[in-house]
Amino acid sequence: MKIGVPKEIKAQESRVGLTPISVQELTNHGHEVIIQDNAGFGAGFENTDYEKVGAKIAPSAGDIFNDSDMIVKVKEPLSNEVSMLRENQILFTYLHLSAAPDLTKGLVNSKSICIAYETVTDEYKRLPLLAPMSAVAGRMSIQAGARSLEKPLGGRGLLIGGAPGVNPGSVLILGGGVVGENAAIIAAGMQSKVFIVDKSEERLNQLKSKFGESVKTLLSNEIKLEELVEDCDLLIGGVLIPGANAPKLVSKEMIKKMKRGSVIVDVAIDQGGCVETSKPTTHANPTYIVDDVVHYCVANMPGGVPMTSTLALNAATLPFVLKLAQEGYKNALASDANFLAGLNVCQGNITYKAVADDLGLEFIDPSKAIN
Repeated sequence: MKIGVPKEIKAQESRVGLTPISVQELTNHGHEVIIQDNAGFGAGFENTDYEKVGAKIAPSAGDIFNDSDMIVKVKEPLSNEVSMLRENQILFTYLHLSAAPDLTKGLVNSKSICIAYETVTDEYKRLPLLAPMSAVAGRMSIQAGARSLEKPLGGRGLLIGGAPGVNPGSVLILGGGVVGENAAIIAAGMQSKVFIVDKSEERLNQLKSKFGESVKTLLSNEIKLEELVEDCDLLIGGVLIPGANAPKLVSKEMIKKMKRGSVIVDVAIDQGGCVETSKPTTHANPTYIVDDVVHYCVANMPGGVPMTSTLALNAATLPFVLKLAQEGYKNALASDANFLAGLNVCQGNITYKAVADDLGLEFIDPSKAIN
């Protein structure tokens, strides 16, 4: 199979779909890999690194899309990339379609085969291709939040870990999944006061076992969220409904009652955000202020550390890329229900129910769509 890797064109996005090591694995299996000129440069990979393992370098994205059976990316395609997709061409990347009606329409019209990293599951119904970036984003959320609390960036002027004789700041983490757990690792390590809220008692018990007394776990139906939001210095939004829009847990009214200069990092922003006042931002302009509360809502947080992120992502995605290349999408998906869960759009049909429901579109069972 011919596999193409275009250079990411989203603002401040330097990750790349395949590393040279991943390319070598694919070429060793007889597949042809085409990399756009300098596609890996921002993540620390030179053209020569790819050429040494058998990849071809193409000058433009047009060459990649024209010559490839499968496109492997990191972020969702922008409009000019969507226009280059061909019927039956495989697109394997993050999509987050529930928050992107225009993108969804474009992919439907392209009649391509669109498989989303974020909805592929495993035997435990976890999300193995989302988890690496969720871990990175969770850890970065505390770095970003701590920085945003500094006075020059509009924050309270508070050091999240406190100082001798000064109490630490309070970090409230909404969601105890991969984002929340990794945020708690960094927040607790910085010696801040950490609270995690989740709806699953089982999950909270796991976190309590992991963190002991350094993190306080709270069951969502047993608390007054308004009071916790009002009291915190840094709020991390880490809730997730696979493939669907994030629930709006924090209202405008709650924001108005937060401390002046407190900070929100809404990691769920790529799924619409879990804070009512959230809107997507970029690494170039990461924050804005609403009611004296700093909002950090960068939609591709792991793109800020592209070397780490690319390596972590490829470790998870390569087996799936190889399976698609070896078997073709029909056999690869039909033989693996967990992989089939990643199919979001197929030949003009919406094949992921949460996307169809959120956007008010017709849903086609993915197993039927590939036959």
